[in-house]
Amino acid sequence: MLRSLGQRPVTGSDEDPRVTGLRTAVARLRRELAALPADFPDRAIAEDELAALAAMAAGGAPEIPRLRRSLLLIAGAIGSVSALAPGLTGVREAVDLFGESPGTGT
Repeated sequence: MLRSLGQRPVTGSDEDPRVTGLRTAVARLRRELAALPADFPDRAIAEDELAALAAMAAGGAPEIPRLRRSLLLIAGAIGSVSALAPGLTGVREAVDLFGESPGTGT
């Protein structure tokens, strides 16, 4: 099914498209990480935080500060693994769609 960016699928669902995008980006990065044969010291951290992001996306309305914390931990854990850069960028872009958390001033 082809659709333009920003359009919602016509499925009768009223799910937030940002949550759908987050779920898709997290699933992609989890698959890419699972397929990576190399082991690295912080792999378990990345896997745990991706699981946390997936759970938040499944819950519907994730907390923005928690999303950003998980993103930072994932980036720190896999930031030097160039094969995962596109997937990490996708997760970052999905998190950015939620905007800034209130009271952070950033």
